[in-house]
Amino acid sequence: MTHVVVDPVTRIEGHLRVEAEVDGGMVKEAWSSSTMFRGIEIILRGRDPRDAWAFTQRICGVCTTVHAIASIRAVEKAIGATPPPNARILRNLIMAAQNVQDHVIHFYHLHALDWVDIVSALDADPAKTATLAQSISDWPLSSAKYFAGVRDKLKAFVARGQLGPFANAYWGHPAYRLPPEANLMATAHYLEALDWQRRFIKIHAILGGKNPHLQSFLVGGMATPVDPDSQNALNMDTIAALEKLVADGKDFVSRVYIPDVLAVASFYKDWASIGAGVGNYMAYGDYPMSDGENAELYLPTGIIHARDLTKIAPVEHARISEYISHSWYDYSVGPDKGLNPFKGETNPHFTGPKPPYERLEVEQKYSWLKSPRYDDAPMEVGPLARMLVAYASGRPSRVKELVDMALSKLGVGPAALFSTLGRVAARAIEAQVLVESMDKWVQDLADNMARRDYRIQDNEKWDPSTWPRECFGAGFHEAPRGALGHWVHIADGKIVNYQAVVPSTWNAGPRDAKGQPGPYEAALAGTPVAKPDQPLEILRTIHSFDPCMACGVHVVDATKRELARVTIG
Repeated sequence: MTHVVVDPVTRIEGHLRVEAEVDGGMVKEAWSSSTMFRGIEIILRGRDPRDAWAFTQRICGVCTTVHAIASIRAVEKAIGATPPPNARILRNLIMAAQNVQDHVIHFYHLHALDWVDIVSALDADPAKTATLAQSISDWPLSSAKYFAGVRDKLKAFVARGQLGPFANAYWGHPAYRLPPEANLMATAHYLEALDWQRRFIKIHAILGGKNPHLQSFLVGGMATPVDPDSQNALNMDTIAALEKLVADGKDFVSRVYIPDVLAVASFYKDWASIGAGVGNYMAYGDYPMSDGENAELYLPTGIIHARDLTKIAPVEHARISEYISHSWYDYSVGPDKGLNPFKGETNPHFTGPKPPYERLEVEQKYSWLKSPRYDDAPMEVGPLARMLVAYASGRPSRVKELVDMALSKLGVGPAALFSTLGRVAARAIEAQVLVESMDKWVQDLADNMARRDYRIQDNEKWDPSTWPRECFGAGFHEAPRGALGHWVHIADGKIVNYQAVVPSTWNAGPRDAKGQPGPYEAALAGTPVAKPDQPLEILRTIHSFDPCMACGVHVVDATKRELARVTIG
């Protein structure tokens, strides 16, 4: 038995440690630990609920916007504010743009190097690479000359010892299978994606002032004016710019991202039976298609138990609870009882080993993440959960078309979706579905302008004197990494309690009071490991979830000491 420690897990946001017991070339057990403390909920106590979104948005700059929208929805639910149609459309566009950009960045810049051997690309024949690229897509940058230029650029990096993001990896690992030409093609698209994502996210600059941390959110709506007759508002020039950016997004996703995912997956079909995890999937659903309390969601809500795609159960938020049996927190009700987020507590109490340490004390508490459960069962959240729920629900129909296309091209059945490879494919399919849907939302905004409907905010509930003396609200959003929920308790116009249960808490959380592993831990069981001192395969499955530990935990000094001072002048 070999004890493997991966700390830190790189190419993620935040600090994650994974420990695993490997026996006979396979992971027998694994433990996931986030090594930073979460403190945003404490910071929010006593503050004005209308400001909460600005604080929570800073939970993470990678998946920016997501905590802002969840926070605003929670406060709106509590005080009874209803955003008007233009605000709904603007939010849909902002959220979809975030998801599409994030998925592309994840595949090329965070996850692809688990499958692509950059060093092997140095031996590629540019002509053969061009033939391969042209066989899977009509993307214009596919000539032998172009790929020769990329190869020469890569060789120059190596010669100067300036590999940059390619410097530290398990190059030459036996688990890599792509031929040199496929590696060169993927490397070229890695570089192209860097420039593409910069262009595409201009949608956030247009609709929110900047990226990251957009400035246009507002409880009750949005702060971005809509007026075709004003140069200081969203107008028809804006519509034209959005249409161009969305078209660019669709072009790259459909002609580069999707073909690359299918091409890479074709060499790793065995990973369609690795990394399944807990087998339970939850999606809150998102992208309201109309206004009001029970608006239909473009991506549906639902729960799948035990990988059974024939039954979709509704999500009842009262059934959500968080456990701290193996987390560095205290509960007033004791360590083994779960709390619904409305009654949630954030009482940090570190009892782990003094750093640096060689092993986690896994029989005790071993993570700053809590253990969220639904009806006391672990749930995987994320693009795979969303696409499974959509696929099983039959809506939107585009999901089923794309999933069936991918399964057919790879020659695998629906069971392949429950895997590490399934997560990779689901993320690409969702990017395609969302970027296509953005066309309609841009047109909806243009149509409202044409009807002279310029409403962007519900002002009736802005004044705290219009709120109940005490109220509660929960806001939900399908962030790039999965189901995100914010819960707020307001009394006398101030926040009494605030809890955020984020996707990476659902997925990366430790064992609960019953000893049930979280999705990361369960997904690693059975993972092959060819070289325990180079655990590339462990990274493949962990990265397939796209960890964001900055969302799950935060650094804050409990004694309120000054940690840093920045002087501008």
